[in-house]
Amino acid sequence: MKRRIGIHLAGMVVLFCMDSCQRADKPATVLSGNNWDPFNKKQIENLINKYGNSGTNYDRDKPPYVVFDWDNTSIFLDIEEATLIYQLENLIFGCSPPQLDRAIRVGINDTLLKNTTNKAGEAITFNEVAADIISSYTWLYNNYQPLGGKGDASLEKIKESPHFKNFTVKVRFLYEAIYDTYSSDVAYPWVTYLFAGLDSIQVRKMTYETVKAQRGSAIAPVTWESPNPSLLPGQLSGQVSITWKNGLRLIPEMQELYSKFRESGFDVWICSASFVDVVKEISSNPEFGYNNNSYRVLAMELERDSNGKILPIYRNGYFQTQRMGKYYTLKKMLADSGGKYGYPPIFIAGDSEGDQDMLNIKNFPIKLGLIINRKKGKKELLGEFSLKAINSYKTDTAIYLLQGRDENSGCFVANQGDTNIQEW
Repeated sequence: MKRRIGIHLAGMVVLFCMDSCQRADKPATVLSGNNWDPFNKKQIENLINKYGNSGTNYDRDKPPYVVFDWDNTSIFLDIEEATLIYQLENLIFGCSPPQLDRAIRVGINDTLLKNTTNKAGEAITFNEVAADIISSYTWLYNNYQPLGGKGDASLEKIKESPHFKNFTVKVRFLYEAIYDTYSSDVAYPWVTYLFAGLDSIQVRKMTYETVKAQRGSAIAPVTWESPNPSLLPGQLSGQVSITWKNGLRLIPEMQELYSKFRESGFDVWICSASFVDVVKEISSNPEFGYNNNSYRVLAMELERDSNGKILPIYRNGYFQTQRMGKYYTLKKMLADSGGKYGYPPIFIAGDSEGDQDMLNIKNFPIKLGLIINRKKGKKELLGEFSLKAINSYKTDTAIYLLQGRDENSGCFVANQGDTNIQEW
């Protein structure tokens, strides 16, 4: 509803139109990106203008706050998994072989790996793959001085050894196999344990280099294959291969959205299932355009020793920041009476089942929930929320917004994306 104020000057009538919830001294926020779905763009702009510092009810002592998932929401692809590839390719580890052996066994019992076979079609166990990893890592450690051994071979020379390929491929392979055999509850912290022995500075530097390398890579599947047994006899798990998608991209629309929220007086938080130092680097480094305060990152946490070295132990008193763990974390750290605010977030963005519990309006009565449409969540809560976004599209009742994205380019598209949810 608008009100009109008429001022008569020298026989002229000048009419000023002002939305009742908009302060006259601050122009309305407008998102510039052309790749937003137009309805989604307008709904987000309306939320910013109504509840931000241009709104008549804004209280700087009780600012509204928003929460973004990071991987595949704020960016295209997964920074934790991309950092793992950089770590493997450059052999950035802080463990001796016995220490790494202990780290990769945390939370894992020896078991037959589900839906997983080697190239010969044989079923394999966790212990078999782990033994192969440590065998090759021991050779690498003894021959490559930066790992801690006494060898003087260069990284280029080390990469010529079948042990290098055996180690790197089987670590990446095992990460995927643990996810399939157990769940994300086991796999997501497991991959962070590979940072054991490093410190925050080393992890953040590695993340920085990862982003630079990924942005220069093609968006395409990459397949790694371990050496043929004839080149490296004695491997218990045999020859394996693993495929993933490369080509992480930063998303201009999300970079701008972060900025517009902050400019409008919202506090911006990230809640991610990646490791906390990894997310802090990519989200706060000015070179990457999000410019968010690294203090406002809630993510996977590990214990540290007295020298600041990372330990393969999940931090006591912290929830895993995925699924219900995201909800519990936000509730404890921000929304509860003992949290920073004592009231819930107003906007949450996510892309997968891992985000569905913080997006659930039964948990947080958000005004808007943005879902990046990756065709995820069938038979899950996220699927229900996506269907609600489809059914309430272009209506005043919309709470969930479905935003399309081109998986070949990493760019937003100006529509909801695939809305045939039955085929997801």
